[in-house]
Amino acid sequence: MSAIAGIYHSNNAPVTRDHYSIIMDNLAQFPANDIQCWNKNNAFLGCLSQWITPESIGEQLPFYDSERNVAITADAIIDNREELFTLLQVETGLRKTIPDSQLILLSYYKWEEDCPKYIIGDFAFMIWDERKQKLFGARDFSGTRTLYYYQDKKHFAFCTTIEALLNLPYIQKQLNEDWLSEFLAISSVVDTVNTSITPYTTIEQVPPAHSISVEGNRVKIKQYCTLLADSKLNLKSDNEYVEAFQEVFQKSVNSRLRTHHQVGAHLSGGLDSGSVVGFAARSLKNENKLLHTFSYIPVKDFKDYTPKRLLPDERPFIKETVNYIGGIKDHYLDFDGKDSYSEINEYLDILEMPYKFFENSFWIKGMFETANKKGIGVLLNGGRGNFTISWGHALNYYAILLKKMKWLKLYKELNQYSQNAGGARLRRIPVLAKVAFPKINKMSSSVTNNHFPRLINEDFAKRKDAFNKINKYGLDETGWFGTNDIFEQRKRHFEDIFHWHATNTLAAKLSLRYSLWKRDSTNDLRVIRFCLSVPEEQYVQNGMDRALIRRSTKNLLPDKVRLNQRIRGVQGADWVHRMTPIWDEFINDIKLMANDEKLLTFVDGEIIKQSIEKVAREPRPEYATDPNYRLLMRSLIVSKFIKRFA
Repeated sequence: MSAIAGIYHSNNAPVTRDHYSIIMDNLAQFPANDIQCWNKNNAFLGCLSQWITPESIGEQLPFYDSERNVAITADAIIDNREELFTLLQVETGLRKTIPDSQLILLSYYKWEEDCPKYIIGDFAFMIWDERKQKLFGARDFSGTRTLYYYQDKKHFAFCTTIEALLNLPYIQKQLNEDWLSEFLAISSVVDTVNTSITPYTTIEQVPPAHSISVEGNRVKIKQYCTLLADSKLNLKSDNEYVEAFQEVFQKSVNSRLRTHHQVGAHLSGGLDSGSVVGFAARSLKNENKLLHTFSYIPVKDFKDYTPKRLLPDERPFIKETVNYIGGIKDHYLDFDGKDSYSEINEYLDILEMPYKFFENSFWIKGMFETANKKGIGVLLNGGRGNFTISWGHALNYYAILLKKMKWLKLYKELNQYSQNAGGARLRRIPVLAKVAFPKINKMSSSVTNNHFPRLINEDFAKRKDAFNKINKYGLDETGWFGTNDIFEQRKRHFEDIFHWHATNTLAAKLSLRYSLWKRDSTNDLRVIRFCLSVPEEQYVQNGMDRALIRRSTKNLLPDKVRLNQRIRGVQGADWVHRMTPIWDEFINDIKLMANDEKLLTFVDGEIIKQSIEKVAREPRPEYATDPNYRLLMRSLIVSKFIKRFA
């Protein structure tokens, strides 16, 4: 991860060193291999470079092409280099050394503002076209890099971070209540449905899958990428689907191994991360490289309270994977002494905004910190796998068979599924009926998701029209999906661009802080489009859910992991337990928060008071998913953020 910045004066006034130094001095807090600036007349570009790929070592960024009078600054790793080499007719002798920023620039020369359509990878870049007096840039399709900007009649400024922009003398720091209203109205980890706004009224951002063009004082934002497949793949046999998947996924994994540092990966006991590790380790063995894996485990004194089907400590499955694959150096991290509450302020510093994923916050950051100490340049993960490589919900697919009255196939599938997952096949018929005929059974979304009561203050919600805004994106007044149809949810997941925005923002900012790139092979455009084109019967068959990935990892993952349909890992189950030593401090803090008049204009004070009454004086680890505990933590995070505007 690198950090990019720039200033453009539409009135042709020169950009002074005093102003661009403010931005670059702020970025200097992050580790860097190089910091460079380019300044000419009314335009400035800057880059804090972290050399991750072999081609990035010594790379000149910003780069100015004196023949075409075009400059670029980029925070990018491009994954379809071979394809671009062919399309752009790059000389064979240059292909091993040409940096990714040069490929982006060549793409701009060929396709101009359409160039982001041809680029696959994690990127944010800005190009200054001096002859046209125009800035053009883009952000990758899922927002794995950040790109914030400010605009008024005279100035346009952009940067990877918000703080660097807020330090400029002409930019004010003001709380954006529109952003906050969406954040409070939505109950999932999604921050806002409007991905162009930020918690600061003066700062906007380029949404994922969008480009930005700035000419004079006119800013144009345009979506360049959509994800839904146009048609279904039609291959001749099950084996052909497996072979096709293996080819596209191996290509995705291999393109993310490109670093001159060590390669690491998150590893749980499940299929997604296990598949990434299996495909990656196989390729690294050919280069005589070890793959470092990092796995979260609960602290030693944690007593497991979860049902038998859940597993907070996944080491039995993780070690099975490690031993079977080979070529792995495994690390098990319990982060003893760390907890979600004590790291709130540091997380607000890192993210520059409130967040909702506090249960895992201490170990997500800890993974980056540990990987950095181990010399890791790329940290692989399989975060989007549930919607791509390991898609396949058995009961939902069986509900389709029930609706289509395919009784024989349904009976056979239920029989095999019961053998694989346990339990009597007939007991699942009522569940299938509810899924297949939701209007009859009137399943409410508030029942199917374990979310806390509405947090937003009712008057604030009405004033900001919060629920009408999120309703337009398919979220109901619980702040969750308005449909229980898992297939519709998947479709919306890829149609809407906000679902992964918050978590990708976190990954980008942790990557910058710890000088390594988090890279998700299950989030590759090629993989997503392939998986969306695969017929549903390939994902559920012979009593197996997630059937395509299970078949595709035969002889790559151990059967204990590959065929497991009975036990599911659950991470962060010990977050309440970890707060035992500082519980009194936490309780005192939330009581003070409950009387914060500023906060109570935004959140529902009665709901907070009710939650305080329900939370025991002593921490109850088994209440880790209790809505009251979660509501209080989220409220406290928002409270601490709002105080930063005092």
